[in-house]
Amino acid sequence: MRRADFHYELPGELIAQRPLGERSASRLLVLEGASGCITDRRIRDLPELLEPGDLLVFNDTRVVAARLRGVKPTGGQVELLLERCIGECQALVQMRASKPIRPGLEIATRGGVLRVVARQGDLWLVATPAPALGLFDRHGEVPLPPYIGRGAEREDRERYQSIFAREPGAVAAPTASLHFDAALLAALAARGVRRTFVTLHVGAGTFQPVREDDLRRHTLHAERFEVSAAASETIADARRHGARVIAVGTTVARALESAAAQGICDGATPAGAVPSGEGETTLFVLPGYRFRVVDALLTNFHLPESTLLMMVAAFAGREAVLAAYAHAVRAGYRFFSYGDAMLVTPAAGVRA
Repeated sequence: MRRADFHYELPGELIAQRPLGERSASRLLVLEGASGCITDRRIRDLPELLEPGDLLVFNDTRVVAARLRGVKPTGGQVELLLERCIGECQALVQMRASKPIRPGLEIATRGGVLRVVARQGDLWLVATPAPALGLFDRHGEVPLPPYIGRGAEREDRERYQSIFAREPGAVAAPTASLHFDAALLAALAARGVRRTFVTLHVGAGTFQPVREDDLRRHTLHAERFEVSAAASETIADARRHGARVIAVGTTVARALESAAAQGICDGATPAGAVPSGEGETTLFVLPGYRFRVVDALLTNFHLPESTLLMMVAAFAGREAVLAAYAHAVRAGYRFFSYGDAMLVTPAAGVRA
């Protein structure tokens, strides 16, 4: 399977540059993976599209102000983008500078002087003068994705964050969650739709392009995730009652599938169950993967040839997903982080 198998053409004007005035005003494309049927709806239609007892699983990670600017001793500018914290006063970062970075370099920032320790793959390990997470959050900027062609503004502090974000650690938003506001959550609860939360701290690697043509050679950066005992039991209860587990976003799907896979490998849980606990995941989902947990997926539209698009294609079928994307382009849907959403059900044979 090749990277080009997941290409599609997207006019630049369809890339959403700002959020809509209301979170739940977005459009919703409904794709039935088994039949390829496409329907144009609204996010506010979710209560009538879901069944009583269905379980929505959200990612409660909170985006930190992960973009930090600094200066070398020579006066050269450096931009650091937090990938994840390593212990208290070390972090893995992406760095951009006009001249090569070397271990031992000291970078002056508003939060103090950071020292470059070592290179780790395409990331750098840096030592921070204070706990890294707090330093970035206090002195950094909201890390808007590279396809948003403007600087971060005051409204991004609130809108590039879900209304239930509570566990700091992400450097990119779980964007499917951005469509939910209090009114929509109330309507879903009145319908009898349940909800629970897992945590996956989204890393900057989510924007890393796939450079390998042979997808078997591509690897993902590790991301931390946690499934609480309460979430594990709520998912198990949904299973006992025959209700669907609906992942709100690819990050949730990745956390649930990773937890289930690790539970099976440990011999701790039966197939389809999601054990509680925490860990790291490098799970790369491609067509041919068999989903153990996720019964439906709510997700935004993703970049061409991206790992996130590949996961959606694995769930609903590559041809059906690319046809849905072509429809979305023709119909003028808004794409990517501040864009519209899809509700996707699985293709035949993708559930384990």
